[in-house]
Amino acid sequence: MSKPFDMELFLGGVLTGSHATRHRHLRQAKAIQTAIANRWQRDNPWTWQRKHLAWFLNYQVNPNAESTRYYYLLTVHLLITRLGKSWQFKQ
Repeated sequence: MSKPFDMELFLGGVLTGSHATRHRHLRQAKAIQTAIANRWQRDNPWTWQRKHLAWFLNYQVNPNAESTRYYYLLTVHLLITRLGKSWQFKQ
């Protein structure tokens, strides 16, 4: 049996800011990971495609408040930075 993917270790190099900010990004990244894993059975961010993050932002976060969408978008940008991709998402 394989170990679950460690999101904290994955984002460790790109997380900056206060303890609360880092904790929020980790919590949101784990929520993104869970949603994508439930929908597409891809729990490892290295296997994600742009469409997975676009789906999350459009269908999982879009009904929420604008501030919630903004903070999830910041977390998505951290994930993109860590993955080394050049994907763009609108606010």
